[in-house]
Amino acid sequence: MKTQVGIIGGGPAGLLLSQILHLQGVESVILERQSRDYVLGRIRAGVLEQGLTDMLRDAQVGARMDREGLIHDGFHLAFGGRLKRIDLEGLTGGKTVMVYGQTEVTRDLYEARDAMGGTIIHEAAEVKPHDIETDAPYLTFEKDGMTERLDCDFIAACDGFHGVGRKSIPANVLKTYERVYTFGWLGVLSRTKPVDDELIYANHERGFALCSMRSNTLSRYYIQAPVDEDINAWPDDRFWDELKARLPGDAAARLETGPSIEKSIAPLRSFVAEPMRHGRMFLAGDAAHIVPPTGAKGLNLAASDVYYLSRALVTQYGDADESGLLGYSEKALSRVWKAERFSWSMTMMMHKFPEQGEFGAKMQEAELDYLTSSKAAMTAMAENYVGLPY
Repeated sequence: MKTQVGIIGGGPAGLLLSQILHLQGVESVILERQSRDYVLGRIRAGVLEQGLTDMLRDAQVGARMDREGLIHDGFHLAFGGRLKRIDLEGLTGGKTVMVYGQTEVTRDLYEARDAMGGTIIHEAAEVKPHDIETDAPYLTFEKDGMTERLDCDFIAACDGFHGVGRKSIPANVLKTYERVYTFGWLGVLSRTKPVDDELIYANHERGFALCSMRSNTLSRYYIQAPVDEDINAWPDDRFWDELKARLPGDAAARLETGPSIEKSIAPLRSFVAEPMRHGRMFLAGDAAHIVPPTGAKGLNLAASDVYYLSRALVTQYGDADESGLLGYSEKALSRVWKAERFSWSMTMMMHKFPEQGEFGAKMQEAELDYLTSSKAAMTAMAENYVGLPY
């Protein structure tokens, strides 16, 4: 097999890159090690920056998002028993975010690739990049007991944190930066009305909590918990009681509870790999960076990588100009580190860190008091939340 761009990973980053390239006349093939049902069964966050929603519309996959997604022009910070709203639209000159599940984004992209005849090979095992430092890289993989080869001009590794792409960069070239947190998010999905029309991020002495949603009838809630906590130790009643305890009284009184339809504990880490390009292979999304979910940046950061990489590839094929590809890593990492900073700062401000003692708790309280009393500070938070310019 032969194509122009070989893409490892059939998640939203790989699918979006393939879709954009197709619309610009650049061929691609996606290799995904899981089945389509598995990919579509993954539950992920769904707060989309305006830059990503604009990209999806430009890529002709925004129609259902615009019909079913929830536009949010603000969110709430809860601390000290009170709520303070951050006016995203007012503080950023009209920018907003969209609540629309990552699973739905992935489904829309799959349908678009199918409609346009895109090539996606599922259950492609043992994918390996070869000769990435030459002008003729290629991928090998196992399919139906046979070893297959995909020749290509460039490789895009959109294959996640545990993928083979980053691992194919020599150790003396790759440098990684990481912080692993001692706690995780215990999350529950329930068919209940959201407690509020907008997200609530809560700082509480018992630990962090987040009230989010997937739709007007599907709610997603999280509480901070030890990362090694036994999920079986958290029956629904215990979860709801703990969530209520971490919310201001008015919000707790409005909370509608019900049976959970999904429950899990997600670890938190900050991670960046440099560089995001080696030879003719380019990293995008979780293959290159992970952020704590506090700032709602994971999928959005993958989208900005795709923005830079797709344009660089189109320019290479259209104008024989390789400057975009040569500068991809530096440009992408500049935005990556800013998003890492924002996600880290939100995590540090909103979660309980027992090792920091009472002094640390007082610093969080002072920071939240200052933030919510300063228009300049709220503006900086709002600008980062809606997404920095590409």
